[in-house]
Order: sequence, then structure tokens, then C-alpha cells
Amino acid sequence: MRYKVAPPARSRPFLETAREALPLVPDSEADCCRAIQTATDVSDRETAQKYLVLLQALGLVAESERGYYRTRTDLDRADLATAFEESVFGVDVLLAALDSESVDGDTAFDALRAEIPRWERERHTDWESVWQERTANLLEWAVVFGLAQKTDDGYRQPTENNENE
Repeated sequence: MRYKVAPPARSRPFLETAREALPLVPDSEADCCRAIQTATDVSDRETAQKYLVLLQALGLVAESERGYYRTRTDLDRADLATAFEESVFGVDVLLAALDSESVDGDTAFDALRAEIPRWERERHTDWESVWQERTANLLEWAVVFGLAQKTDDGYRQPTENNENE
């Protein structure tokens, strides 16, 4: 399953704080979103819900019939990077579009454009701006997880020095 979630990128410590706010025993989505809002600077429930789903995509949160709960998965950068690439829609395409030379956001979006399902295009009046924002957020998350490097001109494959940070 691939998640189509791309909230604004934050740090790994933010992910840890958000995850630690969630219970080990399953709880409702509403309560989990409220917990994320209380523990972080996320002010609205909609954004908290996006972070909850991202945490799930990364394997840091799981869902059962009774609700969401925190897993005991470590926040290892390599494992998070793998989960991000394998579980979040479009990341693999965006990473494939990166080269040793910088790629700007528009070029990255053009690489992803053909992969965006028709129903996603029909969901929004201005689907391109929605997906351009998602593309930018995904690229920023790729930087957080060491899968991309941000430059003055856009994004590129990480250099060896960047990968070891």
C-alpha cells in the first residue's frame, strides 16, 4: 500500500515527539490527532491527521480496529528512508528524477505528473497546484531522510558527505 500523504517536512526529532505522544494501546484517530497537536506546534486537526498517516507510512504508528497506536520501531534514518521510499506515493519517481545536477521543483513535478491517478486529478479544482505542493513537501522529506540534497537550484542525489550526516 502506498500512502498519498505529504505534510510539510519537519525534522526527525519532530517525528519522534509526535510518535511518542501517541499511546501504545490503540486510541481513536481524533484522540491521536489531539495528542499530536498537544505535543507539537501543529495547530489544526487536519494537519495533525496528515502527520498521523505519515507516521503510519513510516511504520512508526500502526492501526487496528480499535484505533492507532505507537509501534516500538526505532527512528533509524536508513529504515525511515526505506519506509518513506517504499510506502509514500511518488517518492520513487521523484528520486529517480534526481541526478548529480540539481533538479528544480517544476522538473520534479513534471516527472511525477503522469503517475498521478485520474481520480486524484478530479478531486481538486486546481490539482496541479495541490500536487506541486505535495512534490515540494516530498522532496523536503527526502532531504530529511538523506535521500536527496537541497541546493540553491533545487534538489539532487545526495553526495557521499551528505549521506553520512
